[in-house]
Amino acid sequence: MTTPYQHNLDEVIEKIEFARLQVNAHHIVKIVAVSKYSTAEEIQSLLEVGQRAFGENKVQDLITKSQELEDLPIEWHFIGNLQKNKINNLIDANPMLMQSLDSLELALAMNSKLKAKDQTMDMLVQVNSANETSKSGLSVDETLDTYAQISEQCPNINLKGLMSIGAHSDDKKLIKQSFEQTRALFDKLPNNQDLICSMGMSSDYELAILCGSNMVRIGSKLFK
Repeated sequence: MTTPYQHNLDEVIEKIEFARLQVNAHHIVKIVAVSKYSTAEEIQSLLEVGQRAFGENKVQDLITKSQELEDLPIEWHFIGNLQKNKINNLIDANPMLMQSLDSLELALAMNSKLKAKDQTMDMLVQVNSANETSKSGLSVDETLDTYAQISEQCPNINLKGLMSIGAHSDDKKLIKQSFEQTRALFDKLPNNQDLICSMGMSSDYELAILCGSNMVRIGSKLFK
C-alpha cells in the first residue's frame, strides 16, 4: 500500500523528470525536502520512502531535529538567514550544505569561526536576483565579484555554487526572469559543471528546472 509520503514524493519526482528531460537527458536535479514545519516523525516517514536531503531554516530546529534523528542517514542543509550570534551553533550542527551565504561580511565572520574550530563547510552564495527588499542575498551586479572575494579570502569555506528564491509574483515572466538571471551568473562561475544552482520551491520548481536549476527546495508538496 502506497503511503501519502510515497505518493507525494513520486508525484514531485514525476514532474521533475518531465521538466529536466526538456532541458537535457543528462541534467540531474536533487531534491531537498524543506522540513521547517515538520516533526521528526514526519521527516522519518519521508526518509523511509527514499528522500535523503532535508533543509531547515532555523539553526535551533536543525540542531534539535538532527539530534533526534542522529542515527538515520540524513543529509542536512541549512537554508535560512543566519544571524552572526548563531554561527558557532551552525558550525557545531555541521550541515552538509549551508545554502544562504548572503554577504562577504557574513563569510568573513564564518571563516574566522571555522578556522578557530579547524573545520570547513560547503556553502552556496545567495543571490537576490528578483531584487526584492524582502529577500536576503547579493544583488546581481555584485554576486560574481563577491563570490571571487569569498573564494580568495575565506579558505575554510568551500563555495559550491549559487542559491536564489524566485520573484514573489503571480507573473510567471518575472519569476522566470529572476531564475534566468541567477543561471546566467552561475554559468560564469569557474568549474560550474561541478557546482550547484539551487533554485525553485513548491510553487515554481518546474519552471526553475527549465531555467537550469539542479537543486530544488520543496516543502509543502512533500509534507502535505
